[in-house]
Amino acid sequence: MISGVTPVKDEGFIAWQVPPAEMDRLWSEGWRHFGPLFYRYAQAQHGGQVLDVRPLRVDLAQFQLSRSQRRVQRRNADLTVRVQPPIIDEPRRILFHRHKTRFVENIPDSLEDFLGTEPSIGPCLTLEVALYSGSRLVAASYMDVGADAVSSIYAFFDPLEERRSLGIATMLAEMSWARERGCRFYYPGYAYAQPSHYDYKKQFSGLESFDWEAWQPQPRQV
Repeated sequence: MISGVTPVKDEGFIAWQVPPAEMDRLWSEGWRHFGPLFYRYAQAQHGGQVLDVRPLRVDLAQFQLSRSQRRVQRRNADLTVRVQPPIIDEPRRILFHRHKTRFVENIPDSLEDFLGTEPSIGPCLTLEVALYSGSRLVAASYMDVGADAVSSIYAFFDPLEERRSLGIATMLAEMSWARERGCRFYYPGYAYAQPSHYDYKKQFSGLESFDWEAWQPQPRQV
């Protein structure tokens, strides 16, 4: 264990149905899930190092678009955004496998790794945010919906459209949907206390991080 880190958490459980308010509580305690498998851990190996995991959330009442995020929205103003029940079909599988060629470590196997085999039936309400250029799917993300919060699960996009910053675009679309419905928090997932390629999740105002004892303000990275 790294000196100065709170006691290591490495826990998990299985749940097939979780009420919305209970999902809010679990997210506030650092839990995430893939399908019915819920988990939380305070350290992870990445790039040959042991890094300190920090769950993140955005206080949506404090969130304001940055100039770069406004540019992302303008750049993608031609896309159609659809929020709908989750779909796992051949176009999405093809796009997912194109997207994962961007990774050199922790390469995912399939969409089911993140969503389970039946995302439409639980353990909570899951929705898809799909971005289309005309009739062509260029990006999709999935989010869970609680009583007072939304948690992002995973996003993927066409690597040929990288200039659009579609990973950020799907996050902004998820946050917009959550704010419109009066949600208080948006959970973008885990990042690390140390610098990493997950630092794009730290580029939002109103950001907080969980040190496994309490939520603390997290300065927005630029």
